[in-house]
Amino acid sequence: MTPAATPRTSAYLSALTQEIHKKLQRARASPSQRRNLLQELFADVALEVDDRARDIILNGKDIITPSEDGIEGHLCFYDVLADYFVWEPENGNPILDLIVQLWSQSFASHIFSLLFHKWLFEVQLDNSEVLLRYSSALVQGATNVFWIDIQTNTRRFQSLFRYLLEEVALVPGRLKKIPLQAQRDLFLLLSRFILFYDLVDNLESFLKQFPTAFSVGGPADIFVIELSDQLQKLKVEPVLLHYLSQTKVLQGLELRMTTSTRLKTCLYSFTSPGGPMYPTRVVRHAAWDALDFLFPVGRYPRHLISLFFRLLYPWYWPSSCWNFIMSCIQAVLCSILSFIFYFFRKNNKS
Repeated sequence: MTPAATPRTSAYLSALTQEIHKKLQRARASPSQRRNLLQELFADVALEVDDRARDIILNGKDIITPSEDGIEGHLCFYDVLADYFVWEPENGNPILDLIVQLWSQSFASHIFSLLFHKWLFEVQLDNSEVLLRYSSALVQGATNVFWIDIQTNTRRFQSLFRYLLEEVALVPGRLKKIPLQAQRDLFLLLSRFILFYDLVDNLESFLKQFPTAFSVGGPADIFVIELSDQLQKLKVEPVLLHYLSQTKVLQGLELRMTTSTRLKTCLYSFTSPGGPMYPTRVVRHAAWDALDFLFPVGRYPRHLISLFFRLLYPWYWPSSCWNFIMSCIQAVLCSILSFIFYFFRKNNKS
């Protein structure tokens, strides 16, 4: 989309804005229904733009949408409205005023982060107190919506994450528009989700832009500490497996001994069955792979110690033996099939 929107597009977006305003007014006037109304509004702005609305908004133009730009998912209403409130900030002011009045309510910060994340950095604001309040709400709301993606194993809000990373965190001119404390909070937030949204190619640049004056360690240490804490909170198996596979990008980072030990302990906690993590077998293997890749020194003693402790719990023996037998059978079958394939190919050539 471009700022030079056609009258048809402007009319459609204006109508959307009015509907959002009406729902916020209803939420303010109905305390008993407030949470449900805000939740419905959040779901509405997070919806994918349907074909009819896409035709009205894009007017058949050749425009890059999030899905075409390499982002999983499709163009959502919040993508369109976030741009609209940058081009026409006066149309977003009534909505912003109502959100501020509903600040303490559930889903208010979610809606703010979706609709006004670009507005906050691209429209001039001079009041430092207002900037701190808005930037804090942005970080809080973005954290909440990214966790929704985590819990559902989707990437619906990847365009929001990508904007905060590539258009804010990596652009010092925009980043400095918000207070230093908000900058730090934003970088901590991005550290926790950058592996989930598959943007590790930006990791080196991201670490170089880290704000100064953190209380502990350098950028790499802070990043790994946040990542370790994030791993401990993950409960969705496919997401945890994705994180574990992505941790290999940490190889080569210069870390303090305490940070390295913290990461090693975190990964090791996923390698044993039972409490407190109760990881599945596939998670345990993924954790071992990550641990052995990042910390090759001491690999074999770790496995021996793990085997020793497994022997202390006889109720795990049957499953371990069964998995070992099945792995051996699969290995033998693969070897036989490879030999047969090689034999026939050799005969065909001769």
